Amino acid sequence: MAGRTITRMDLCEAVYQKVGLSRIESAQFVEMVLKEIADCLARGETVKLSSFGSFVVREKGERIGRNPKTGQEVPIEPRRVMVFKPSSILKHRINGTPSDGASDED
Repeated sequence: MAGRTITRMDLCEAVYQKVGLSRIESAQFVEMVLKEIADCLARGETVKLSSFGSFVVREKGERIGRNPKTGQEVPIEPRRVMVFKPSSILKHRINGTPSDGASDED
């Protein structure tokens, strides 16, 4: 199920077509939105987009992993990871199923 990859330029073009800003203004707008989302995530904040989903930064502690080639145990350093949790509205849309009409707070 390999679909088309949407790029920043595709988003800029969509804003240009649908909102009516100039191409330069559309590109600046998209860049500002993406920068704000990235800055919030870098600060460890959750970004919640209603009817779309949430981007959450989670802390992962240190743990012992295993090298799959050698089987040797290797320590994995603590790190932060970003997780996307889609809203139920987006899940229904992706799967082509009708939404139950309930408000989703994801």
